[in-house]
Amino acid sequence: MNVLKCVLMKCSYILIICALPICISEAARILALMNFSARSHYVMYHTLFKSLAARGHQVEVYGQYPLEKPVPNYTDVVIAAPAFLQDVSIEQIRGTGVFQMLTHYKQNMLDTCRAALNNQNIRNLMNSNKTYDVVIMYLGGPDCLIGFSHRFKAPLIGITASTCLPWVPHRIGNPDNTAYIPNLFLSFRDQMNFWERLVNTVCDWAMKVFYHVEANMLVEETLKKQFGKDYPSLEELQRNTSLILVNNHLSVNTPRPAVPTFVEVGGLHINSDGKLPEDLQTYLDEAKEGVIYFSLGSMIRSETFTETKLRAFIDAFSQLPQRVLWKTGNISGFPTNVRTAAWLPQLEILKHPNVRVFITHGGNLGTQEAIYAGVPMVGIPIMADQPLNVKNCVSKGVAVQLDYDSITTENVLKALNKVLHDPSYRTNAKRLSQLFRDRPQSALDTAIYWTEYVIRHRGAPHLRSAALDLTWYQYLLLDVILSIIALMIALGFLVLYSFKIMLKLVTGNVSHAAVKNHSLPKSFFEKARKNTHPSK
Repeated sequence: MNVLKCVLMKCSYILIICALPICISEAARILALMNFSARSHYVMYHTLFKSLAARGHQVEVYGQYPLEKPVPNYTDVVIAAPAFLQDVSIEQIRGTGVFQMLTHYKQNMLDTCRAALNNQNIRNLMNSNKTYDVVIMYLGGPDCLIGFSHRFKAPLIGITASTCLPWVPHRIGNPDNTAYIPNLFLSFRDQMNFWERLVNTVCDWAMKVFYHVEANMLVEETLKKQFGKDYPSLEELQRNTSLILVNNHLSVNTPRPAVPTFVEVGGLHINSDGKLPEDLQTYLDEAKEGVIYFSLGSMIRSETFTETKLRAFIDAFSQLPQRVLWKTGNISGFPTNVRTAAWLPQLEILKHPNVRVFITHGGNLGTQEAIYAGVPMVGIPIMADQPLNVKNCVSKGVAVQLDYDSITTENVLKALNKVLHDPSYRTNAKRLSQLFRDRPQSALDTAIYWTEYVIRHRGAPHLRSAALDLTWYQYLLLDVILSIIALMIALGFLVLYSFKIMLKLVTGNVSHAAVKNHSLPKSFFEKARKNTHPSK
């Protein structure tokens, strides 16, 4: 028995040693270019990159927010970038229209490109002899670093923490029909009336023209200066994208058709293993009447609300039996049932069974966390995709919308009491949570699988859609439609011409017969009359 056990142990060691080179050979070098300064988005990216590093891949991340605690196989390289709506006040962004925001975005893109390409770390990367198996790039920012995919002859994967941006689908030839796919920046559902479809289409086309013409021209100029004029065009580099990871999920966002290279990974950042600090755990455990959690994310500071708006919340909270956890800065005059902090572990709080309501701005990541935890919401949308996210949740019966302009003590209480005391909100939130979690594999596992798939198959060109090889008029079938219309017009003219010829022939024969009748001799007509009236 001991001899057999010894043999089995030796065999297992041999198998492990034999398998080791295979594992090492599958480890890839990954370059991640995250040149955008939205801090909250890094929660999603860090989750993916740390997981790839844990699987043995060597991951280099160029961005603004390095990990607080270094992990093996993960290297942070800091590149500075101008802040984009970071830690802003309500008044800075309230009332900002879509195209005003895009104008600000364009300027930020240009500033970000200049800052990144002038960064010494980026220059060192450009002149290095390194090799990479894949380049992962953030799609919400400028494309001025996209040339590195060509520089290192590596496949390109795009990733975005928001739902699908208007200028993303064209990179992989993904269908994007504005008749039922709402624009990210408009609060429309997939079932739109005529005017909504009109507005949705015009805004969507205008944004795409803005991005592909105006914004891309600025980026292309910067790109050529850095990488040289012999590099492919920006459009060509964009269309060489092998895969796009999008922070969507069909249970929350609008279902849409997708080519194989369009992969939804909504909720990728959600890690269910986190624990609450002891003091917060006790605070939530002892909340017999439940807890209201209030956070506007990492960009918007609730302490910048007007004094009237802040007082409305404070007065409303003082009239409720629930405890309140409020992520905010220095505000005074809180009632005893309110606890504040500059930072709070949001997902761990939302997962606590005593949390009854989440007051949120409707950011994509926070909304997904609330849905995952099955917590109903009161949404106060401020900008960008927040109105759409909140409207999606309202339509599914898991949220009540409270507009910033209508914030009063009475309206805050009305919204909170509706969610607190109508059991359908809690029931709908639990049901939506089940739909959100019910997947063949987790969002993180999905993202890892497809990233490694692209690496294994060297860009996976067999997944590339033929739509990328069509011109815009071919893709829209305009040449086919015009040909059919031209053929129908030609057939119509042919039928009309034939009808005219036939009519001419018929009328010509009749006229000829009439002429013949009029040329008969007079005696013929007289005989005819006599035959007709014999009595005469």
